[in-house]
Amino acid sequence: MFNNISTQANKLVSLTRRSNKKSKTKVLSITSGKGGVGKSTLSANIAYLLAKNGKNVIILDADIGLANLQVLFNIKPLNTIYDYIKNSCSLEEVISPTMYKNVSLVAGASGHQYTLQNSSMIFTRIVEDIISLNRYDILLIDTGAGISQEVQELLFLSDNILAVTTTDPSALTDLYALIKMVSIKKDKLLICFNYTLKYETGAAIINSIIKLAQKNKLNRKFMVQYIGNVSESKTISTTNRLRKLFADQFKQDSVTIELELVVDNLILYME
Repeated sequence: MFNNISTQANKLVSLTRRSNKKSKTKVLSITSGKGGVGKSTLSANIAYLLAKNGKNVIILDADIGLANLQVLFNIKPLNTIYDYIKNSCSLEEVISPTMYKNVSLVAGASGHQYTLQNSSMIFTRIVEDIISLNRYDILLIDTGAGISQEVQELLFLSDNILAVTTTDPSALTDLYALIKMVSIKKDKLLICFNYTLKYETGAAIINSIIKLAQKNKLNRKFMVQYIGNVSESKTISTTNRLRKLFADQFKQDSVTIELELVVDNLILYME
């Protein structure tokens, strides 16, 4: 839960926000209660579509143990976030350009590297430093799945949070746990359904979740906002194998059109 984050973390996050008031960079975290829902694939394609909408985007791969955005972008970064944490390179040296205009990447590192030292607050540091550059319109953070301390830290730092889920019962159970956690400190949570054929399916499920939240007396000022669905498609798995983005390779495909609507709503609701 958010209230398990240390007092030190809360203080540092507050300092981060005060010190970066003048920065134009908005922080968007894309997260999920459960792994395997296609979060990272959507994160990469959302970054691309945000750039197509005129935004200068930098992605931070913060999925500890499963960092794979460099694979999706088909790049081999010289440095990763772990090198920056070790102070073996500068922030500029850990930012990698991608083949897509106005999309940059801070690549993640494997799980065993992170366990070499206490990972507490490492993300606060790099998020603060990227914001301080005042260069990017959006810092998009691809978090790990679940509600670990690292994920909580990132969500607490974020101006905006998008949760990716599916209609799988276990995914929905984990989504509700995520909603309960986020509602403690945040005003809203945006939700996108992946591998879901109809928009109406997601809308009906979200309505049920909202009723459950009201019944359990969660924060009544907290808003759960459904912003769209993306269907299951062979296009996505094909482009992933080729290390390309489906939103770029298949611009007229139904999944790209669906994700474009998600991004339009995302821009609308982002603070």
